[in-house]
Amino acid sequence: MIDTKQNAMTEEIEMLVAKYGRTRDALMPIIQNIQINHGMVADFAQQEVARMLDVHPVEVYGVVTFYSFLSETLKGRYIVRLCRTISCDMAGKEAVARAIERELGIKFGETTRDNRFSLEYINCMGMCDQGPSMLVNDLVFTKLTPHTVVDILNRFK
Repeated sequence: MIDTKQNAMTEEIEMLVAKYGRTRDALMPIIQNIQINHGMVADFAQQEVARMLDVHPVEVYGVVTFYSFLSETLKGRYIVRLCRTISCDMAGKEAVARAIERELGIKFGETTRDNRFSLEYINCMGMCDQGPSMLVNDLVFTKLTPHTVVDILNRFK
């Protein structure tokens, strides 16, 4: 079964390489597609991308671990990312963060047991005038309060 999954991953990466090319600048769109399709960029996928693009595996690993929207591990169906800049701090981020943790029953950096939610901090969403702000997957929510954040999370439950 593992060989079948690995073969399928190799074929998928070959198609992405055919689409984006074999140059170093194809690395990011290929990795992003893998992340979107699988919810993560596993070690095997990183090795295959490195092999097909003829780059060192550490280069692929560096990209995957540098960007917060890429992950080596599977996350929840809904990834809740709360901005942690100074402007969000000043607008009440800590109370919002505690409300999110209470509502989901997890701490930042964790995933719920049912794999429905993962909770992360994010560095600056560019919404400094509308903080505290957060993303749930690709949806932006601004001017959060402990009450509004509970209402938002209940939409995804």
